[in-house]
Amino acid sequence: MHPSVTAMWREYCALREPSTDALPSSWHFCDNEQDANECARLVREGRKRATSPSLWYFESRDEPLPRAGDLHVVTNWAGEAQCVIRTTHVVIVPFDQVSEEHARAEGEGDGTLAWWRDVHWSYYHRELDGSGFEPRRDMPIVCEYFERVYPPLA
Repeated sequence: MHPSVTAMWREYCALREPSTDALPSSWHFCDNEQDANECARLVREGRKRATSPSLWYFESRDEPLPRAGDLHVVTNWAGEAQCVIRTTHVVIVPFDQVSEEHARAEGEGDGTLAWWRDVHWSYYHRELDGSGFEPRRDMPIVCEYFERVYPPLA
């Protein structure tokens, strides 16, 4: 873990009461450096307020699903802390029922559902490679909405 993750978490906790929260998970968006760094930038700017891994991603890695109130340190590709986010709500829907609203909340590309579907369809093929799952139009997608809580938006 990059030292900046612990440093950012301590800064955030110093502003809160009580400030005894254990260090949360830290991670970057996406599966490549360019997209990971771009998404981190979009979160810092307040434009990206959602993400959408497949449910099968969590199941194949035996990872817990995000829940409202969860805190995470978002990093860039190099693992350097960029901001702290808090999950506000989570909805699981089939891929072909992800909404235009969710596509806009993701804040990437041109913000349209058509763009989201095209880019994410390719992403899910990479995300699920070797997992035993194959992307399908009805596969469950975990639509996680969040707010940036540190540093505060100006």
